[in-house]
Amino acid sequence: METPPVIWRPSEARVERATLTRFTRWLEETRGLTLPDYEALWRWSVDDLEGFWGALWEYFDVRSSTPFASVLASREMPGARWFPGATLNYAEHTFRGHDPTEVAIRHGSELRPLSELTWAELEAATARVAGGLRALGVGEGDRVAAYLPNIPEAVVGLLACASLGAVWSSCSPDFGARSVVDRFAQIEPKVVLAVDGYRYGGRDFDRRDVLLALQREIPSVEHTIVLGYLDPSPDLSELRDALGWDELERHGDDDDLVFAPLAFDHPLWVLYSSGTTGLPKAIVHGHGGILLETLKKMHLHVDAQAGDRVFWFTTTGWMMWNFLVGALTTQASIVLWDGSPGYPDLGVLWGLAEEAGITCFGASAAYVNACQKAGLRPRDGRDLSALVAVGSTGSPLSPEGFDWVYDQLGPDVWLFSTSGGTDVCTAFVGGVPTLPVTRGELQARALGAKVEAWDPEGRPLIGDVGELVLTEPMPSMPLYLWGDTDGSRYRESYFSVYPGVWRHGDWIEITERGTAIISGRSDSTINRGGIRMGTSEIYRAVLALDDVVDALVVDLPLEGTDGYMPLFVVLRPGRELDDALVDAIRARIREDCSPRHVPDTVQLIAEVPRTLSGKVLEVPVKRILMGAPPATTVSRESLQNPDSLTWFEEYGRALRQGPPRRRHG
Repeated sequence: METPPVIWRPSEARVERATLTRFTRWLEETRGLTLPDYEALWRWSVDDLEGFWGALWEYFDVRSSTPFASVLASREMPGARWFPGATLNYAEHTFRGHDPTEVAIRHGSELRPLSELTWAELEAATARVAGGLRALGVGEGDRVAAYLPNIPEAVVGLLACASLGAVWSSCSPDFGARSVVDRFAQIEPKVVLAVDGYRYGGRDFDRRDVLLALQREIPSVEHTIVLGYLDPSPDLSELRDALGWDELERHGDDDDLVFAPLAFDHPLWVLYSSGTTGLPKAIVHGHGGILLETLKKMHLHVDAQAGDRVFWFTTTGWMMWNFLVGALTTQASIVLWDGSPGYPDLGVLWGLAEEAGITCFGASAAYVNACQKAGLRPRDGRDLSALVAVGSTGSPLSPEGFDWVYDQLGPDVWLFSTSGGTDVCTAFVGGVPTLPVTRGELQARALGAKVEAWDPEGRPLIGDVGELVLTEPMPSMPLYLWGDTDGSRYRESYFSVYPGVWRHGDWIEITERGTAIISGRSDSTINRGGIRMGTSEIYRAVLALDDVVDALVVDLPLEGTDGYMPLFVVLRPGRELDDALVDAIRARIREDCSPRHVPDTVQLIAEVPRTLSGKVLEVPVKRILMGAPPATTVSRESLQNPDSLTWFEEYGRALRQGPPRRRHG
């Protein structure tokens, strides 16, 4: 296959300015290493884990109240033990070293004009909320669940919890009640921080009914703190033990911001990712692991520096929100936006980029492709001269997406497409500010991330597609999954295919040039705009409708799409899949799951393929729809109804000619 062209190279000035360049020189001077290029640096970082992560600790002056005994006491996966003995605090490292008069956060939404928050204001607000939570009895290890949009109060809440040693967890208000309860109920929060509602696409959504459901179904909740976001003075009379946000802050008016010294592996937050059965996985990350990974990623890979204004279009239900907040550990500021990326039109975020002076603009690949398909010209009528970098993640960015960025934003912009996951709250393949950009490819594997492509027998591949694996531990890997007392679900989720090796569930190709190509999920998790949701959650919503008796859903990386999600349903005898039923299915998924997970098409089938044990054949069906022969995907002898695959073979052939425009058939 022909090598794709290099479409961007960093200038000598850019390479010289990069923190990565200074870090590399420091390593050569202090460690006696010879590191002629990024490949040599990456190879050292994964061959000498103790040396690399210890050097990061020293270079970024990580502060610990107590000394650590070693960098990596055990490298076994799962169960690697990093920096035993160290005590630190993520929030403390976020606040240190900033000019209190400098802007920390620029923020806007469909309800609020673009505004600024200085470091002094952020610290004071965090102190008040931390003091208020402390007054309500929140301490180390207690969980605080946030049903908040992407606004400064969410950042304040996270940092307040981190300062106390409480455990943060957030969901976006567009998640329906069932999805929120399925997540938060697992961790038994003591306090819920929430908004009364939000505005999206010019429409107002009252969420007090969801707060009632949370109180009803999660008995651990002692206090519900409600920010009047949609209505400055919302009626909270139906909620028990509810306080307004201003009341919470008054509880902590006189408190200084203090930081609890916590063990390196003390829980920082809980994020959620989904398999294909059961409840969403509640993934626990630690203060120390996230701090080190954040310092590495933001300084060395994103190259966030003083004067930079970093933006990523995200919600609090996506790990990219946590990732964005991490930019505050650098001298850069961050930009938040809450609202629809398409209201009043697709130019709204580019208007924000101009108004806020964004230097690094991040979004999902789906958003970039939507701009491309709409023929959007971001620079028409806008001054985007501050913009020097564009990040893309959530799904693979097409080569045409690369073309659009350079055609529309100019040849000097650094485009970094990245790939990682909620599971590690980072990207382990993606941007390197000192390397060229090749059309349709990710620049390189991240430092400290020993990413390889493996075949089914566990042999590494170069120049061919294989399973994305991590053969060595990273500090930001989950400490554990909440409620997984024996670790069995953790092992099953990541280590069941290749024992002792992390299998991520993506297809990846590592080229001979060291670049990477991600071609989608290798498992059946649904990934929509970067938000992953288990198929079981979608089935739960669909099967709540009386007329639907069975269902199957897959997420397909079809060429020319941003990911294509067909839903296949079996109906009660005599029932037709008419427009009314399709609308009801879509509405149910939108309400119970999220608007992102509404299917692209709903198709009627006679039966769902199942194994003899009753398991739905999601991955084999996905492979068949992508063109794999059924004989290579599944043994017919293992199926209850092998003839059911014939329909999917025929549908797949038609689908690969181009996704149907009809929404049901």
